Amino acid sequence: MADKKIKKVVLAYSGGLDTSIILKWLQTEYQAEVVTFTADLGQGEELSPAREKALLLGIKPENIFVEDLREEFVRDYVFPMFRANTVYEGQYLLGTSIARPLIAKKQIDIARQVGADAVSHGATGKGNDQVRFELGYYALEPDITVIAPWREWDFKSREALLDFAQKHQIPIAKDKHGEAPFSVDANLLHSSSEGKVLEDPAVEAPEFVHMRTIAPEDAPDTPVIFTMDFERGDPVAINGEALSPAALLTKLNQLGHDSGVGRLDLVENRFVGMKSRGVYETPGGTILLTAHRGIESITLDRGAMHLKDELMPKYASLVYNGFWFAPEREMLQAAIDYSQQKVTGQVRIKLYKGNVSIIGRTSPNSLYDQELVTFEEGKVAYDHRDAAGFIKLNALRLRGLAKRDRRES
Repeated sequence: MADKKIKKVVLAYSGGLDTSIILKWLQTEYQAEVVTFTADLGQGEELSPAREKALLLGIKPENIFVEDLREEFVRDYVFPMFRANTVYEGQYLLGTSIARPLIAKKQIDIARQVGADAVSHGATGKGNDQVRFELGYYALEPDITVIAPWREWDFKSREALLDFAQKHQIPIAKDKHGEAPFSVDANLLHSSSEGKVLEDPAVEAPEFVHMRTIAPEDAPDTPVIFTMDFERGDPVAINGEALSPAALLTKLNQLGHDSGVGRLDLVENRFVGMKSRGVYETPGGTILLTAHRGIESITLDRGAMHLKDELMPKYASLVYNGFWFAPEREMLQAAIDYSQQKVTGQVRIKLYKGNVSIIGRTSPNSLYDQELVTFEEGKVAYDHRDAAGFIKLNALRLRGLAKRDRRES
């Protein structure tokens, strides 16, 4: 425990057993007043029990914060990330990573509001989330005190945690007395499953792990076709119906679920230095990524598109590692957002048994010129003979290398 006397701490509180134990531990170990913050990020759970659980554990009603952040989450975090076509290590759509800076921001906002001198989270000492939360805290409030119970307390086993819960009359669901088969983190963008039955990367994940998608082989035999409209890089409508950011992602999630879209079994490199195996489901995000690349394909200049693709891995690493509020991420975001000024139009999408295909694209800002590309004789805008000089100039250095190598042989 830190030497500094903590008077009031804001805890990121899910209402589950682990954060309930942390809540009581903060009260007993630090003798601090605890303020709970529960974020609705579209995890699909009823959040009123979290409020009731906090009351049961002695938290004052005015110290319980439950906020619906779904629209802010999608509008200000998910959509900006997807403008960059962000994937980590070529596959992962960063569903957990992108939620952490918003939670951190709200915790700091509440800490300022209630005059708290510390914040706390339930992330373990082996994972990435401790880094993401704490980098967010310090970026927004550099002198805040951070309490990370999993790095501080003396509990050595699950049984010791359960004993603490029983001692302090913390309700324990019957299934919590045994080992859960895997751990889950979820929000409106994705679900993430890790641990226990998933720890051996050589063993296929059991079907019961999947909660956001049906198996592709069980999806309908008839494809689903629909349109998505974009404005300045962000999706705004499905089948012509204007939707808010959260409502649009919810709709895409349902479409993806029904067609078995968005499953990923991944072994990734954690920022803290180890490899971990996770099973991710991102049905709506998988569709959105494909659709966004589809509208960019006719509206972005080649140079801008290729530069974005070069910048994306750096952007993805910054998000994954917790540097959302860092100046380099904001610099990249400014460049990415500038590139999206003309990314407006409509794509037609086909979903079929786990696959997402773009089958049509239109835009008032399209750079595609059928007259230029046609195999038939088109406009006089392109003279085939110009290609000869173009090729010779690009071949100049290659010819020079070949002549040198011939001399040396």
